Amino acid sequence: MHQRCCRRLPPLYFLRRGIHSTSTPTPADAATDATLLGRLTRLLLLHRYSAAASLLSSSGPLTPALLHAALRRVRLDPDAALHLFRLAPSRPSLLAHAQLLHILARARRSADACTLLASLLSARPPAPPLFPHLVEVYKDFTFSAASFDLLLRALANAGHLDGALQVFDEMRKLGCRPTVRSCNSMLNRLTQAGDLGTVVAVFEQMQHAGTLPDEFTVAVMAKAYCRDKGVAHAAEFLEEMKNMGVEVNLVAYHALMNGYSEVGRTENARRVLESLPSIGLSPNVVTYTLLVKGYCKEEKMEEAEGVIREIMKNKQLAVDEVVYGAVINGYCQRGRMEDATRLQNEMINIGLQVNLIVYNSIINGYCKLGRMVEAHKILHEIEDAGVRPDTYSYNSLVDGYCRKGLMTKAFEICDMMVRNGFTVTILTYNALLKGFCSLGSIDHALRLWFLMLKRGVAPNEISCSTLFDGFIKAGKTEKALNLWKETLARGLAKNITTFNTVINGLCKIGRMPEAEELLGRMKEWRCPPDSITYRTIASGYCRTGDMVGAIRIMNEMEGVGFAPSIEMFNSLITGLFIAKQCGKVDDILSEMSTRGLSPNTVTYGALIAGWCKEGDLEKAYNMYFEMSGKGLTPNLFICSSLVSCFYRKGKVDEANLVLQKLVDTDMIPGISATRLEIGKLANALDTVAGGNLHSAKIMWNIVIFGLCKLGRIEDAKNVFADLKGKGFVADNFTYSSLIHGCSTSGFLDVAFGLRDEMLSVGLTPNIITYNSLIYGLCKSGEISRAVSLFKKLQSKGISPNAITYNTLIDKYCKDGHITEAFKLKQRMIEDGIKPTVFTYSILIHGLCIHGYMEEAIKLLDQMIENNVHPNYVTYWTLIQGYIRCGNMKEISKLYDEMHIRGLLPTHMSGDVKQACPVAYNQNGKACHMKMYC
Repeated sequence: MHQRCCRRLPPLYFLRRGIHSTSTPTPADAATDATLLGRLTRLLLLHRYSAAASLLSSSGPLTPALLHAALRRVRLDPDAALHLFRLAPSRPSLLAHAQLLHILARARRSADACTLLASLLSARPPAPPLFPHLVEVYKDFTFSAASFDLLLRALANAGHLDGALQVFDEMRKLGCRPTVRSCNSMLNRLTQAGDLGTVVAVFEQMQHAGTLPDEFTVAVMAKAYCRDKGVAHAAEFLEEMKNMGVEVNLVAYHALMNGYSEVGRTENARRVLESLPSIGLSPNVVTYTLLVKGYCKEEKMEEAEGVIREIMKNKQLAVDEVVYGAVINGYCQRGRMEDATRLQNEMINIGLQVNLIVYNSIINGYCKLGRMVEAHKILHEIEDAGVRPDTYSYNSLVDGYCRKGLMTKAFEICDMMVRNGFTVTILTYNALLKGFCSLGSIDHALRLWFLMLKRGVAPNEISCSTLFDGFIKAGKTEKALNLWKETLARGLAKNITTFNTVINGLCKIGRMPEAEELLGRMKEWRCPPDSITYRTIASGYCRTGDMVGAIRIMNEMEGVGFAPSIEMFNSLITGLFIAKQCGKVDDILSEMSTRGLSPNTVTYGALIAGWCKEGDLEKAYNMYFEMSGKGLTPNLFICSSLVSCFYRKGKVDEANLVLQKLVDTDMIPGISATRLEIGKLANALDTVAGGNLHSAKIMWNIVIFGLCKLGRIEDAKNVFADLKGKGFVADNFTYSSLIHGCSTSGFLDVAFGLRDEMLSVGLTPNIITYNSLIYGLCKSGEISRAVSLFKKLQSKGISPNAITYNTLIDKYCKDGHITEAFKLKQRMIEDGIKPTVFTYSILIHGLCIHGYMEEAIKLLDQMIENNVHPNYVTYWTLIQGYIRCGNMKEISKLYDEMHIRGLLPTHMSGDVKQACPVAYNQNGKACHMKMYC
C-alpha cells in the first residue's frame, strides 16, 4: 500500500497557495576595514567580549559587511559568533541569521538555534524567506546541512506551512534528508490544518527520500488517514506498519478508535480497546474516554455510563473529571438533566472536582430545554464553588432566554457578563439577533446589527444569515436584499451560508431568475456553490412546477460532482404533483432505487400528500401502509394530508378514525415539554401548513386531540382559548376531543359547558360527544345522570350505538345491578344493535365477580350461538371467576377451548396454566384490553 514509487513526485509547495517567492540574496559588501576586522575577530576568539564591544564603540558601528565578514572568521566558535551577533545595533540581516544558524547547527547548539529562528519567524513585519541565504552560506561554509532541517522544523512548528513545504522540497534537491522529527512536526501541523491530501503526499515523499517513519509518524498518519481515506484505510495502514517492524503506540490506536467513533462505529472502537493487551499495550483513561464519547455521539447513554463502571472496576486506572464530564455532557445534549445531575452528585461523592466544563454542559442542557430557573441556579452554584464562569456560561444563558423570547432577561445576562469583566462577543450578538428574529421584531434586530458595527464587532456568516432569514420570514424580502447588498459593500457576507440563505429567500417567493443569477455570481466571486445551493434552487423550481428548470439544475449539480440526495428526489416528487405530471412519479422512484436511495418519511409524505391532492385516496392509503410496513412513523404532515382528503370527500367519520388511529403525540412539536409554549407551537405548525388554513385547522385539531390523549386538559383548554382569540373556528372534532378529555379527567362541568358552547355556535353534538359525556358521568359515579342523558338522546334526534350501551352496562355491572345491565342488553337488541364481544365480556365479568359462574357459562354459550366470537378477555374473565371458586377442572376446559380458538400460546404447559394463569398476548407481554375502543 505504501511502496516507494520511482516516479518523480511534484514539488509539495505547489499544493498550497501563497508561497513566498524565492528571492536572490543580496551579496555582502566586500569593502571592509581589514585592520578592524582582524582586531575584532581576535578579541572574539579570545572571548574578550567586553573589549570587542569597546572597540566597536570607539571605531564605529558594526556594519552588515563587517558582521558578515567577522561571522565567517569565527564560524568554528559558536560562543564568539553569538556574542558578535548580539553586538549588532539593529536587527541583523538574513545573511547574518543564515551564517549564525549554520554555526550553531554545526556545534549542535539546537536550543540557541531554535531561539534564533523563533525570533526571526515572529518578527513584525514578517521577514522574507531565509532558505536562499542558508543555501548561499552552506556553499561558502561547506557546513551544516542540519541547519535546513532546523529551519524546516521551526517553520512547521510556527504554522508557516507553505514555507516548510518549500524547504522540504528544496532540501531534496540539495541531497539533504530531513529528520523524522522535523517531518513529524510538519505532518502534525498539516493534519491540524486539515490539509490531508498534502499530508499523504509528504509522507510518500518522506519514504521516497529514505526517512523512515517512527511511532509518532504512524500516530499522525493514522489520524490523517481516518479523516481523509476512511477508518478502514487507517486500520490497514497500522497493520502494515506493524508488519514492517515500526512501533505502533497507544496514540495511534487512539486515533483509530476516534475514527471509528466519528463514523458511528463505536463497537469497532471497543474491539480495538479489547485487543490492546494482546499487543502489549495497556488502555488508559484516555482510551476509555474515547469510547465514552463515541457512545454519547450514538446516543447510547447507558453504554457510555457503563464505561465509567468499567474504569472503576479496573484497579490500575482512576476515573477522572474528563470521563464524567463527557457522559454528563451527553445526557445534557439529550435533555436528560436528571441523569446529568445524578452523575454530577456521584462525582462529588467520590471526591472529584466539578469543573467549569461540567457546569457549562449542565447550564447549556437546561437552557436548551427552556428551564431557565434551573440554569440560572447553576450559575450561582458555580460562583459559590469558587469557579469563575466564562463567556460560554453567559452565552448559554443569553441563548436560552432568547429561545424563550425573554429578551429583557437576555440583556440582563449581557450586563452581568460585562460587569464581571467579559466582552460581549459575536456569539452573544448572534443569539440576541436570533431571539429578535424569532419574535418577528425585525426593527430591534436591525438596531442591534448597527450597534454591533458601531462597536467594532464584525458580523460573521451566522449573523448575516440570521438577519437575512429573519427579514425573509417576516415577508420583507426587498429589505433583506438591500441589506445584503450593503453588507457586501462592507466586504462581509461573501460566504456559502449567507449566499444559501439569500437564495433560499428568493426561491420561497418564486424569484427564480434572481436566484440563478446569484448562483452565477457565487462562481465569479470564488465562493463555489455546494450541494445545498443546488438543492435549494431545484426545490424552488419544483415549488413553482417548473420541472424543466429543476432537472436542469440537478444535471448541473451532477456535472460539478455532487450526487443528488434523497432530499433532492423528495422535492422532485412534490414538483411533479404540482406540475400535474404525476404519471412520472414512478420513474423518479425507480431512479432513486437505481441510485441506492431508499424512500424516507419525507418521501412518503410527499407521495401521500400528492395522491391526496389528486383525490386518489386508495394510492395515498397504500403509500401509508407501505411506509408502516417499513417501520416508518407518519408525521404531522402525513396525518393532516390524509385527514384533509377524507374531509374533502365528505367522509368525516373516516377522518376522525384516521386521527384516532394515527395520532401519536410524538409527532406534535413541543408537546412533550412540561409546559407547552403555544407561540412556538404555532410557528412550527404554520411552517408545516405552509399558509394553508385548512391544513392548519386539522393540525390544531391533532394537537388538541394529542393533549387530551395525554391527559393534559389544561394545556388543551389553553390552546383552544388562544386559538379562539385568533379567530380559529372549531368543528365537531375539536369539541369532541375536548369534551372526551374533560369527561375522562373528571371535569364534567367543563365538558357540559363545551357541549352548550357547541350548540350556541351552531354545531350539533353527535353520538361520539354524548358517549364521552355518559362515560364521564359513569366514571364519576353519577349513573342516574348518565341514564337520564341516555333517555334524552332520542329526543335530540340521536341514536345510541353499541358504545353507549356498553358504557352503561359496564357501570351497572360494576355497581352490582346485574338485572339492570341485562335489561339494557335486551333494549339494545330491540333497538336493532347487535351486542358485541365487549357487551358479552362486560356482562360475563359482572356475573363472575358476584359468583354467578353457571349463568356466566350460559352467557358464553349464548354468545357463541349468536355468532359473536369470544376473545381472550372473555375467557380470562371466566378463568378468574373459577380461580376464586377453586374449580380447576373448569379452568382446564376453558384453556382447551382457548387453544382450539387460537387464543393461547401453545408452549404454555398445564402446570403453568394452573399455577400461574396470567394473561399473555402473542408477544408474551401482559395483556390488557380497553373495553370501549
